[in-house]
Amino acid sequence: MSTTTSPSAISGSNNVPDPNSKSAAKKEAKRLEKEAKLAAKAVKNPTAVATGGVKKAKVEKEKKEEESPFVNTTPKGKKKDLSQPMANSYNPIAVESAWYDWWNAQGFFSPRFTTEGNVRPEGLFVIPAPPPNVTGSLHIGHALTTAIQDGLVRWNRMLGKTTLFVPGFDHAGISTQSVVEKRLFKSSGKTRHDLGREKFLETVMDWKNEYQTRITDQLTRLGGSYDWDRVAFTMNPSLSKAVIENFCRLHEDGILYRANRLVNWCVRLNTTLSNLEVDQKQLSGRTLLNVPGYDAKEKFEFGVITSFAYPIEGSDEMLIVATTRPETMLGDTAIAVHPDDMRYKSLHGKFAVHPFVDRRIPIIADSMVDMEFGTGAVKITPAHDPNDYEVGQRHQLQFINILNDDGTFNSNAGESFKGMKRFHARVAIVKALQEKGLYIEAKDNPMQIPVCSKSGDIIEPILKPQWWVNCKPLAEEAIKRTKAGELEINPKQSENEWYRWLEGIQDWCVSRQLWWGHRCPAYFVDIEGREQNRSDGDYWVVGRDLEQATERAVALAGGAKFTLHQDEDVLDTWFSSGLWPFSILGWPDNTPDFKTFYPTSLLETGWDILFFWVARMVMLGIKLTGQMPFKEVYCHAMIRDAHGRKMSKSLGNVIDPIDVIQGLPLEALHEKLHEGNLDEKEIAKAKAGQKKDFPKGIPQCGTDALRFALCAYSGGGRDINLEILRVEGYRKFCNKVFNATKFAMLKLEDSFVPVPQPKPTGNESLVEQWILHKLDIASTEVNAQLAERNFMSATNVVYNFWLYELCDVYIEAMKPMTDEYASATTRHSAQQTLYTCLDHGLRLLHPFMPYVTEELWQRLPRRPNDTTPSIMVSSYPVHDPDFVFKDADKRFDLVFTVLRTGRSLAASYSLQGNIQFFIHAKSEEEATLLESQVPTIVTLTKGCTSAKVVRDAESIPAGCGSALVTSTIVVHTLVRGNVDLDVEIAKCEKKLAIAQMSLQKITKLESQSDYAATVPENVRTANDEKRRTLEAEISTLESSKAMFADLK
Repeated sequence: MSTTTSPSAISGSNNVPDPNSKSAAKKEAKRLEKEAKLAAKAVKNPTAVATGGVKKAKVEKEKKEEESPFVNTTPKGKKKDLSQPMANSYNPIAVESAWYDWWNAQGFFSPRFTTEGNVRPEGLFVIPAPPPNVTGSLHIGHALTTAIQDGLVRWNRMLGKTTLFVPGFDHAGISTQSVVEKRLFKSSGKTRHDLGREKFLETVMDWKNEYQTRITDQLTRLGGSYDWDRVAFTMNPSLSKAVIENFCRLHEDGILYRANRLVNWCVRLNTTLSNLEVDQKQLSGRTLLNVPGYDAKEKFEFGVITSFAYPIEGSDEMLIVATTRPETMLGDTAIAVHPDDMRYKSLHGKFAVHPFVDRRIPIIADSMVDMEFGTGAVKITPAHDPNDYEVGQRHQLQFINILNDDGTFNSNAGESFKGMKRFHARVAIVKALQEKGLYIEAKDNPMQIPVCSKSGDIIEPILKPQWWVNCKPLAEEAIKRTKAGELEINPKQSENEWYRWLEGIQDWCVSRQLWWGHRCPAYFVDIEGREQNRSDGDYWVVGRDLEQATERAVALAGGAKFTLHQDEDVLDTWFSSGLWPFSILGWPDNTPDFKTFYPTSLLETGWDILFFWVARMVMLGIKLTGQMPFKEVYCHAMIRDAHGRKMSKSLGNVIDPIDVIQGLPLEALHEKLHEGNLDEKEIAKAKAGQKKDFPKGIPQCGTDALRFALCAYSGGGRDINLEILRVEGYRKFCNKVFNATKFAMLKLEDSFVPVPQPKPTGNESLVEQWILHKLDIASTEVNAQLAERNFMSATNVVYNFWLYELCDVYIEAMKPMTDEYASATTRHSAQQTLYTCLDHGLRLLHPFMPYVTEELWQRLPRRPNDTTPSIMVSSYPVHDPDFVFKDADKRFDLVFTVLRTGRSLAASYSLQGNIQFFIHAKSEEEATLLESQVPTIVTLTKGCTSAKVVRDAESIPAGCGSALVTSTIVVHTLVRGNVDLDVEIAKCEKKLAIAQMSLQKITKLESQSDYAATVPENVRTANDEKRRTLEAEISTLESSKAMFADLK
């Protein structure tokens, strides 16, 4: 290449200094002086100059041409063309493209049977994938679920089993309706009532279709090998049929009933909630809180206990009571005192007068009252408090509901408070009590308040006629069968909670006042001319269809005219998802899938929904099918952010797995916040959180790195503090596997053909036997850890094999065995061993990293007669006795110990080149072994030019640093001219003092008279070896000290 220089570049540019200036002249003089000194130095020591005395001229690096973004050109469902050479570097987006569609098109996700159509003899493995809610996109917790479940499915598939991994989606009644209502109001200012039930349900279905598509894309990007031909949705016709059957059968068996009981009422969502959907917010004392549905500037007082007085009828006496909810006094129908409390004996059977409504309030005696708490007198509001409800039933009190469904007070609260919102009424009540002189005081009161987990609203206990499931007999059977060994729960800590929760189970309210969901298949029989109560179940019938309901209504009406009215309520989401393991297989029909795949093998989920979901599946599964729905439950950890905080949209730390897979700049992360229902204040807070946690955005990591990281985090704990940098670290591991395979394949040559069977030939070198032994250990251990569901250990085993044994040792050690000087037999054996390690190593890794392993495995040549089309249907490596080389493992470990000691010795002297080892071996057997491995030692030590095994100390040249390997092996390296002799002598003296002190302790111990009689043989043997090692170390240090002294 030629260059031209314009005249202006020499003299006319303002950017070039004038060569005639004083400063330029000084610089030139300094340059000439420096060159003269270097020239003089070169005469004295030409080697020093040649090796580094003169700075190398800076070579301007050519800028790498930026690679254009990858574009997938493989037609959907077709196999990727790998005829072109491998890319220069690992690109996860390119590597992961096209494979999923090809796997699906080839039917690899479908169960494989014998030629007779039966389950394969290796066994059956079925996972009903927990259905994600169609409320929105998946988050990183779903990625953990997919990584673990698909890892197990792929592993079992490769073990030869018939596998089925069923995908699906949950309609998530409350959550989905809530999010759609928010979006509707935010976009149009309309409510569901403005649209009407039918139109609103169409809107929700549109949302469901949009997010089901989005979630499907996320699941496929995560590599889940789901059987998409069996995809399910909880409101599909077949699953809806199962829900109706469940409701009718439970009602027919007397397990499901209708009753007017206290429920958890969410004013904001206008529906009932189960206890499991209510969070308990802990308050330490007086706290001002915002409440949904009120002005954002309004705050209401919680965490205080308010005392006030009730006037006693016909006297001047007052009875003081206390409450944390003053507004509920409008529904009081009694005051309770303990029967043994002498202070109130005279008031038993008398009445107090309500100050705001025309109501006499009886004073009753009940042993549930704590005489020591407060005044010992308790106001009773049976229709708005769970404890008071029980008291009300015992004493047959009035149950007066004062609350409308929208959170306003009804006419039972009196004219002064009718129509007032509940927390406005709280303030007004206290003020009214003060005006009447009945207010006593308010004190701080540490307490819990019930909060809706969906809306954040304060829950109100109110009376509602609802459908309930009597869970007690179902729970008893679940406990009995679990203890009988029909169900295994892991980790074991979850099993203890399982029993505790089932033993204390309460009846389950399954009615929900929503529009989105399965409408109750229950009908009120409105009989003409007859007074009826809708609250109880006397005039209700259930039916699998209108025809059956009508038949039952006819029988109930006894010939009278009637009208059927279907219940407007829908069923709790868990009532349908509790049927998931068998409804997805066709139940209540006895379908081929149900007969083949039920009960399922494993239910994997988060421990936080063990009771929400898993317990209900078990109870309903046993009741409806007579069997446990699965044999094992595995509870994974909860993913938190790097700071240990719970994932929350308002904190900005919720992570979309796709963003980790393909990377996302910070600005794009900010933009995604506007897609949800956060207000501007919450968006600003979330942006600040994102900027702190991801200042440069989220780096591109790829699916394989994400899956591997999530499995590597899963070691049985309850929480995972996820750091994206760790995920990025596993991308580098993918890169290592990619590049190592690319390099190794160069060693195989184009003409290489693997032998038909991966069996040793007898020509293997020591390092080959060692790596095959390590491969067998890894195969055995990974299978064992996966069987134990210890994903952290399983990933660690395969990671260590690839990185520290295959890449760092064997691939490096085999270089001289495949160079031009190696014999054909040596080269062929090394290549066959390399191929076996690559083939087995990729298969070991596949359940965790499906994409990169398929990409690389497809580039490997196949063994003769091997027609396996994909790594995902290849055989998983298991223990192979032919790969066991215990003696070789022991001998090479000694070689490697010598090697590591030599590396450390060279590093301690900062040697980077021309490293020369002298290995003194006192045992002839060890010397012969080490001599045979000199090429390996040299190859695996960066900068090493030679290694010589000597049998006597006199053969070691003067000027060596030394390090003890064992009592019979010492490594020396030439350091003469590179060290300060006085410093080295001082080091030897310091090490000598420590070694001599340790030797004295061992010698003193061994010299005790009762040593042989009291110390176990294995301890004596270890002490003997330790003493001999210390003696050898002292001898080596003394020799080194003397040698350095002689050099002075």
